[in-house]
Amino acid sequence: MPQSGEMISINVTLDITVSTLKTIVENAKKIAGTDDKGIYRVDTAEKVNEMVSSFLKENAFDEYVNNIDNYKR
Repeated sequence: MPQSGEMISINVTLDITVSTLKTIVENAKKIAGTDDKGIYRVDTAEKVNEMVSSFLKENAFDEYVNNIDNYKR
């Protein structure tokens, strides 16, 4: 993918399974832990963003979109 200076943020609707979302939320909570009141202080929506963005970067999404055969009707 391009360098971070060439990146933009977009808002999209993303279809993922319920179990995938549950896993992201559970793992984000495990990593963040709770505060002194037992409350989790983690933005799980941002964690979904981080996970998807990381996946796209690691799996060469820019190369994928360059292949016209990947545009299915």
